[in-house]
Amino acid sequence: MTRLQQKYKKEVLIALKDRFGYKNILAVPRIEKVTINTGIGKFMQDEKAVEEIIKDLTLIAGQKPVFTRAKKAISGFKIREGLKVGIMVTLRGHRAFDFIERLISLALPRSRDFRGLEQKSVDSYGNLNIGLKEQIIFPEISHENIRNIFGMQITIKTTAKNHEEGLQLFKLMGFPIKN
Repeated sequence: MTRLQQKYKKEVLIALKDRFGYKNILAVPRIEKVTINTGIGKFMQDEKAVEEIIKDLTLIAGQKPVFTRAKKAISGFKIREGLKVGIMVTLRGHRAFDFIERLISLALPRSRDFRGLEQKSVDSYGNLNIGLKEQIIFPEISHENIRNIFGMQITIKTTAKNHEEGLQLFKLMGFPIKN
């Protein structure tokens, strides 16, 4: 069990239960999953670059990612239906908490000009969306053998019912959210 999971069970659960007046501990918002998603649009023709992105995402997430395919054809972007357009990985349980802990304590402070996450990053359903411009902020990635820099979208899905519950959950868990 990670430190973040212990913090959630000992501190965050009780604080959220008191704050929102839940009668049952199972009704308290919790983290369901973490999704890491990246597009491979400009690297689509370069097979080695796609392999590097898969290798980097595997290092960051701790499990192998899968390809996402285009749902419909868009001629302006030269995309056909069924073409591989992205790579994603979904983390649940222990791996999700491990990734979140590394994201909060190591990766976000290393990003350039980071002053905290905006409150509007938490949507109306209580989920947090973070966009990163480069993968090199993660300590698992070695700077020497980086050929391609790619961005990624990180979504942390919760069972919160609204923006306020989700925002409170993320603040109590230690996310650097601006006031």
